[in-house]
Amino acid sequence: MYQSHASVIGERLWSQLCGLAPDRVRPARSVLLRQGDPGTHVILLVSGSALVTLTGPNGERTLLAVRGAGELLGELAVLDNQPRTATVIAAETCRIRIVPADLFLAYVEENDLLSCLLRHAIARVRESEAVRLELATASVPLRLASALSRLVDAASANASGVVVRLTQTELSEMIGASRNAVGNALKPWRERGWVTTTSGGGLLIRNMRAILSQAQAHP
Repeated sequence: MYQSHASVIGERLWSQLCGLAPDRVRPARSVLLRQGDPGTHVILLVSGSALVTLTGPNGERTLLAVRGAGELLGELAVLDNQPRTATVIAAETCRIRIVPADLFLAYVEENDLLSCLLRHAIARVRESEAVRLELATASVPLRLASALSRLVDAASANASGVVVRLTQTELSEMIGASRNAVGNALKPWRERGWVTTTSGGGLLIRNMRAILSQAQAHP
């Protein structure tokens, strides 16, 4: 099972790392890290969830992963001093802490965290490879259900369901499908009341288990 950075390094070290920078709030859909930028800092995701996306040569976006609270974002570009390999977008309102590269590297060395972080990065790569294989081979309903499931798992839940603050067009881009195909996949789920459209253009997921079960039964 995939673990967050907070659980991997332990709450004490995570709390100390958070103490290196002030709390900031970023709204849904804001870009937290941009592909190709230099690794000048890392981001600690204190609350909320974020999308990790890859932009292709023609501007197409692919969803690689969804990250939730307790995650460290952008650390690889800092550790290997190379440009960022993906863009990270807030999937909902996020609380973050931005730690400059020099402070982060000093903290990693002081606490002997390099090997731990590299092992965790390898697990991330394997996860992203599995997602990309799924996007290349699965049906649109199953790709959409899997993407929504990742968003729901990482999101800040509420009593009536989880709101995914992405439009139908954005979701279609993320899973490599047409907008009409995504609409067709959503239609039976809407009819059953498993998902509804919010006033802001996003989706309220009311029964993720039923959505996944239906998509897996009809791949």
